[in-house]
Amino acid sequence: MTYKVFVDGQEGTTGLQINEYLARRGDIEILQIDPAKRKDSGERQRLINAADVTFLCLPDAAARESAALVSNPQTCVIDASTAHRIDAGWVYGLPELCPAQRERIRASKRISNPGCHASAFILALRPLVANGLLPAATQVAANSITGYSGGGKAMIADYESRRRLDAPRPYALGLTHKHLPEMQHYSGLTVAPIFQPIVGPYYKGLAVTIYLHPQQFSRPATADEVRAILADYYGDEPFIRVAPLDLEANTDSGFFNVEASNGSNRVDLFVFGDDRRMALIARLDNLGKGASGAAVQSMNAHLGLEESLGLE
Repeated sequence: MTYKVFVDGQEGTTGLQINEYLARRGDIEILQIDPAKRKDSGERQRLINAADVTFLCLPDAAARESAALVSNPQTCVIDASTAHRIDAGWVYGLPELCPAQRERIRASKRISNPGCHASAFILALRPLVANGLLPAATQVAANSITGYSGGGKAMIADYESRRRLDAPRPYALGLTHKHLPEMQHYSGLTVAPIFQPIVGPYYKGLAVTIYLHPQQFSRPATADEVRAILADYYGDEPFIRVAPLDLEANTDSGFFNVEASNGSNRVDLFVFGDDRRMALIARLDNLGKGASGAAVQSMNAHLGLEESLGLE
């Protein structure tokens, strides 16, 4: 069977990558809009409703406008913006979130694609909250370093003009990053984490680090037990790898490689530290599982296809 797909906002980094994934597949017909009609709402509405799946790769306000154009009850919309991520009428597009999530994605025509920082944070922390080891009322501190491609075309151009390639740049120092609502909501926390992201002077690759103290736990637990909780929660998930508790194997002379998951839809989870203090690190490709790969995975799940189809 062939599925018709339209990418609304195909010129951005996420839209371009989705098109690249789908162009390799024989079961997908990509509906193309005439470049001269990209801002023609009538033409966009026609293509949105002609598709089995429409991806919205747009700023929040534009994504809301496009979502309002849907009149075909058979069209599934997957929104890559922040607009609908905690909207009760939309399903969060993270199949690994919990055992029921795949069926929710399969049944829904409105799917919100997770944020890159949020995916890493949630996948690292939710198992500990669900297990009861970490109380939901714990205020967690975390940071994230990501490649500059996560900032979109303007930031990519800024970095590649070599104006700002010298050093990492912390941002969102008001501690109100736009991913915070979904990070709290889907991790199971009842309070927002303290979260501070950093743009690194490299193209892509993201790692979220969450700092934990055993005194925060509801019961005594070693680093190995924390790792075991993660491994048990994700079982045979094809896109999640829980690394062994091995500092030497997980680093290069003590240094962590943020880019090692690039080119894949994989999330690598690590536990570092000991019984006195621990750090969880979740690593992913911010343009893969952090954006376009996750969107295609949700499309596959919704259509009842193998989730890894067209992904690595």
